[in-house]
Amino acid sequence: MPTFDYRAHDAHGRVCKGRLEADGARHARQLLRERGLWPLKLNELNAREGTGLRIRSDRLNAAELALLTLQLSTLVQAGLPLEEALEAVAKQSTKRKVAGLLSAVRSRVMEGQALASALSQFPRAFPELFRATVAAGERSGHLGQVLEQLAAYTQARQASRQKIQMALVYPLILMLASVAIVGFLLGFVVPDVVKIFVDSGQPLPWLTQALISVSNGLREHFLWLLTGLAMLLGLWRWSLRKSAWRLRWHRLALKVPVMGDVLRAMEAARFASTLAILGSSAVPLVDALEIAAAVIGNLTIRARMVEVARSVREGGTLTRGLELSGDIPPMMLHMIASGERAGELDRMLARAAEQQESSLAARIALVVSLFEPAMLVLMGGVVLLIVMAILLPILSLNQLVN
Repeated sequence: MPTFDYRAHDAHGRVCKGRLEADGARHARQLLRERGLWPLKLNELNAREGTGLRIRSDRLNAAELALLTLQLSTLVQAGLPLEEALEAVAKQSTKRKVAGLLSAVRSRVMEGQALASALSQFPRAFPELFRATVAAGERSGHLGQVLEQLAAYTQARQASRQKIQMALVYPLILMLASVAIVGFLLGFVVPDVVKIFVDSGQPLPWLTQALISVSNGLREHFLWLLTGLAMLLGLWRWSLRKSAWRLRWHRLALKVPVMGDVLRAMEAARFASTLAILGSSAVPLVDALEIAAAVIGNLTIRARMVEVARSVREGGTLTRGLELSGDIPPMMLHMIASGERAGELDRMLARAAEQQESSLAARIALVVSLFEPAMLVLMGGVVLLIVMAILLPILSLNQLVN
């Protein structure tokens, strides 16, 4: 069915834009009039654009994905056919990107494809976890309930990510402000102040000489320093595109004090929560382990989780495999082991993920609470050195005068 972009007036004279599917331009205008819109401009998308080749490059953020999943689950559980549910969600969406994406998915569903198969053609918008869970829901015949679980999972992940980001905003602003203030003092204030002492011809203390050298170097080589930093940043980003170098960086990140423990805890919580949602959606354990391993961002931990999936496929227990990997905290291991023995692995995985995320939030709050005074003390120390470097020559001149 052709897809049209339209521009129309509503009943109040406001201009609105959108996208709809119709049998032809005449049918599209009729549909717009039924909605109370007066069409001004109507453009049919060409075959390449209509099939979603352009849309495939778009991403959906966690909030957009959670909203459309929740809307779709509500309509499917209400008994609405999947094609009509996709059309209704597309019409309700205020973002053309989301509406166009759902329209492309609906076109494939109407061609006879399963929903998971249609979603797999847009991997940047719908991650592997999402597609595998939808496929399990279609096989079990409980697609609405599975979509509802997916929406809750996506919202919880987004809330956890926002909590961590908000905790890191203030320390980052404080660090940038400290660097900017110190750079301003060394580049503009210090040279004018110490010029008086240099012109006097008197020998200067070593601290003042060091400060003058740093200030002159910053003023004379600022562009070179900026270029060097930009080149280092570009080289680092280039190395992240190479699998071997990216693996080395990820392995090094786990060895950094404090940061390594936080990263390991984040990946453990993500792994457990992903495994819980897949298990509750009736995905086989081995397949769920492979998908949960692919969700992990750190390549070193991901490789160890792939080994866990291989050991479980060969007949080993999940608890033993996770224990050998060394990336899962002991408390989570005990909860997973008890769930595996009692036959309630999915529920215990969900509880373990919640406990780990709470512990991670407390750990990040502790690190941030220690980082803030450390930055203040460091900045105060730097400013104290600058003030001492300026005051020492003044005291020396006073002694000479006396």
